[in-house]
Amino acid sequence: QVTLVESGGGSVQVGASLTLSCVTSGIRYDTYSMAWFRQAPGKEREGVASIDHEGETIYADSVKGRFTIDRDNAKKILTLQMNNLQSNDTAIYSCAAGYPYGIATFSPKGFRWWGQGTQVTVSS
Repeated sequence: QVTLVESGGGSVQVGASLTLSCVTSGIRYDTYSMAWFRQAPGKEREGVASIDHEGETIYADSVKGRFTIDRDNAKKILTLQMNNLQSNDTAIYSCAAGYPYGIATFSPKGFRWWGQGTQVTVSS
C-alpha cells in the first residue's frame, strides 16, 4: 500500500516561512523521483519543485531562491522549505511520487501517486 501524507501547512503573513513534509510508505523511496505541486483556487495545478534520486532539482521560476526541496532517504520523507512567502503562494500543496530513477519533472504523467494535500494560506 502506497501512502503519501503531507503536513506543515497553515495560515501565515507575507514574509513568513513554513516547512512542508511528506511522509511516504510503500515505495522504494530512495530511488523515486519526487515533487511538490500546488493548486490555487481557480487556477491549474502547477509544479513547484521536483527532485530525482540523486538530489538534482528543478524549481518553478516563481519560487526560485525562496523554496528548497530536499529528501531524507533514511526517513523516507520529502520536505519543502518555503521562505519569504507571498500572497500568490496561497494554494493546496501536494506531494507526488513518480518512478524509480525518474527525472525531476513537472509533468503530471511523471508521477503515479499523490497525497491529499496541505493548505497554505498567506495573507497580506
